[in-house]
Amino acid sequence: MRIGSLDIVNPVILAPMAGITDLPYRLIMKRFGAALVFTEMISANGLFFNGTGTIELLRSSPEERPLGVQLFGDDAGHLAAAARQVEPLADLIDLNCGCPVRKVVGSGAGSALLRDPAKVAGIVAAVRRVTSLPLTIKIRSGWDNDQRNYLEIARLAEMEGVDAITLHPRTKSQMFGGRANWQEIAALKAQAKIPVIASGDIFTADDALAVMAQTGCDAVMIARGGYGNPWLVRDILARLEGRTLPAPTAAERLAMAGEHFALFLDTYGPGRTLGHMRKHLCWYTHGLDHAADFRQRINQARSVGELQDLLHDFTAHTA
Repeated sequence: MRIGSLDIVNPVILAPMAGITDLPYRLIMKRFGAALVFTEMISANGLFFNGTGTIELLRSSPEERPLGVQLFGDDAGHLAAAARQVEPLADLIDLNCGCPVRKVVGSGAGSALLRDPAKVAGIVAAVRRVTSLPLTIKIRSGWDNDQRNYLEIARLAEMEGVDAITLHPRTKSQMFGGRANWQEIAALKAQAKIPVIASGDIFTADDALAVMAQTGCDAVMIARGGYGNPWLVRDILARLEGRTLPAPTAAERLAMAGEHFALFLDTYGPGRTLGHMRKHLCWYTHGLDHAADFRQRINQARSVGELQDLLHDFTAHTA
């Protein structure tokens, strides 16, 4: 697949996810074969006003390239300025018009933009004018069931110069409930003259192959399905080649948890590691014997050393 001037070597892409797709997570998913990885959502206002926390989210490594940077905001000028600022760090810029989280929507960004297609078009046009990088947009089906206007928004975005569109076929009101309506991805693919990327309910390699077969989409975007499961990327790529790989063993899962832990600690230090690695360790160990007790213990840990000891003991008794 080609997105603007960027060649994508396979059709498996890591979604931008707030609090998840930091540098260590992206590096791991890249090593398992993801063709394109995205930063967490980057606030255009945060960049505009030089927020140090926002700038920290842009920490990168040559190993993860190509890298997509996702921007969110509701002001076309601020988003254009942010695009210019991140251009030296990015291989692709994505505009978030789909996040349903209250804090984002309350600021007028994310899914809130779905209520104003003309504003989305203006934002795309403003960013397109200032960057020659590949430009994409990520949207939902609409604000609610009465406003499923994704085809109109996609048409306007394409007219203003986006190079690909990602659709998560749920409305803002649905959040993550119910089932993603993959037929809306098929409808978008039938309309669009640019690549369409499918998002939503891709938890297994079977899911990925099914959505590609049912919709004709050009690529799949992995989000919640990759929590504690970077093997999902590997498995999708294998199935596309006609191969089926065995599920990771408990030892392999715990070894990867340890590798992720070490990478995070080396990247961000102990202060940030304690809070962030708890959730990842819960995901890596989900379904293993005595995992519930382990999760309870790590959520009570008060230091990185204690967290490391708990993981070491659990691995010694499980793997």
